[in-house]
Amino acid sequence: MRFEAVVVAAGSGTRAGPGGAKQWRAVAGKPAVRWSVEAFLAAGADEVVVVIAQDAADLAADALAGLPRWRAVAGGETRSQSVRNGLAALAGDDETVVLIHDAARPLLTGEAIGRLLAALESAPAAILALPLADTLKREGPGQAIVETPSRAGLWRAQTPQGFRLGALNAAFAAWPQGEEPTDEAMVVERAGGAVTLVPGDPALAKLTYVEDFAMAELLAGAARVTRIGQGYDAHRFGPGDRVILCGVEIAHSHALVGHSDADAGLHALTDAILGAIGEGDIGDHFPPTDPRWKGASSDRFLTHAVELVAARGGRVINVDVTLICEAPKIKPHRQAMRERLAEILGLDLAAVSVKATTTEGMGFTGRAEGLAAQAVAAVELPA
Repeated sequence: MRFEAVVVAAGSGTRAGPGGAKQWRAVAGKPAVRWSVEAFLAAGADEVVVVIAQDAADLAADALAGLPRWRAVAGGETRSQSVRNGLAALAGDDETVVLIHDAARPLLTGEAIGRLLAALESAPAAILALPLADTLKREGPGQAIVETPSRAGLWRAQTPQGFRLGALNAAFAAWPQGEEPTDEAMVVERAGGAVTLVPGDPALAKLTYVEDFAMAELLAGAARVTRIGQGYDAHRFGPGDRVILCGVEIAHSHALVGHSDADAGLHALTDAILGAIGEGDIGDHFPPTDPRWKGASSDRFLTHAVELVAARGGRVINVDVTLICEAPKIKPHRQAMRERLAEILGLDLAAVSVKATTTEGMGFTGRAEGLAAQAVAAVELPA
């Protein structure tokens, strides 16, 4: 089913403690709002409109950098006005299915979206919700219990909530001025519309208080996978008096020959990271036939690979590079190489390994015709 989405991210989130508005704060390494936008895009949304505060354009651009098919619009003074601003920005017609979602519920999955869309095949409106499992108590004076209401038939509403765009706009137009609805389902109910309950997801808890972030971190960690990539590169020696390996310049009797700076260590590591995320190899991204990369510093290639990982909501966990050569001697420069790699990758030094070995005089490295490098990288990605 084709659909569009509105992600409401215009609130201030003051109850969530220090650190800025909760929608821009990190959950498991990426901004809370990015989780939801990525989920909608992965599920096939034609467009995602992100409703933001008037002064949050830069925050949105940073949080959603690299993602396609989204745009930001300014919100209003209330949540319902922000939703209406988002609806007005959609390009669809009255029959377009639109899913409304709170950015403060970051752990949205494709399965949850799929259940909602399946219900909307036959229902005019539907929301994700969970049946109440806890016993309810009504508080009286002095925090004394005055009643134990029945929980039969009661559900906890979640988002996304799905509607036909025309019906939702009409329901908002009929909503009494001066009242503020708690969600879009309430607006449609007041207008006489039927809304179907769809089983939600306990992980879609709303970020409201400081402790909610710790719980979201735990839940997000359970929904991530680790992938391994490997890379290999070799360059021959030619005229010159230095080589660059793992971002470190080393005096030597020869230089390495290549289209860029011929840093075999960074080339192998870049390929390892690209391999871990299924993005081909360094030549696909930086063709040796392109004059732009003539003599280019290879840290640009590695940075690009790391940015691709980040754009998928992932992170590099650790790397291991092995340099294969008779000369130059690597050990005196090993620590500087580790430090340079840690800097480029944004990793602790303990997560970066650089080793060296020889081939005991065998092969092209043994004959000092050139050198080689191999690398392994571990990358964590959303499941």
